[in-house]
Amino acid sequence: MRPRWEYGDTVRLIRNVRNDGTYPGLDPGEPLVRRGSTGVVVDVGTFLQDQIIYSVNFLELGKIVGCREEELIDIDETWTPSRFEFREKVRSARQLAVDGKVLVELGAIGEVIKVIRDAPGGVAYHIHFDSLPGRLLQIPEATLEPLVDGE
Repeated sequence: MRPRWEYGDTVRLIRNVRNDGTYPGLDPGEPLVRRGSTGVVVDVGTFLQDQIIYSVNFLELGKIVGCREEELIDIDETWTPSRFEFREKVRSARQLAVDGKVLVELGAIGEVIKVIRDAPGGVAYHIHFDSLPGRLLQIPEATLEPLVDGE
């Protein structure tokens, strides 16, 4: 097990990180650092002897947060921001049909299952719509909108 980054390397977070209960002063589950944020590796350690954990100083936020390797990319790697993220609830901004058959009505609520940053035409998502149990659809970002708080 060899670390990809070392002390002083600049990295970008590709997933939102929430408090797992180890960050002082915040309740478990509260957001710590938003995806796309950049920071500097200040320590490299392990967890359960099989996971490398990087302590990353997010200078602009004034937080040092432990990150797993799969949550980070090198600062020079291509980063495509997305409007939505894994497990976020969304609403269809238009009716969605396949071969003329409407599968999803305008305003239908769904959940992001996967973010696809390298889809042809831009960011797309695998969405599970409540009205379409058992099926996933790949939906372009432009056909989705956020849910308003309380919906």
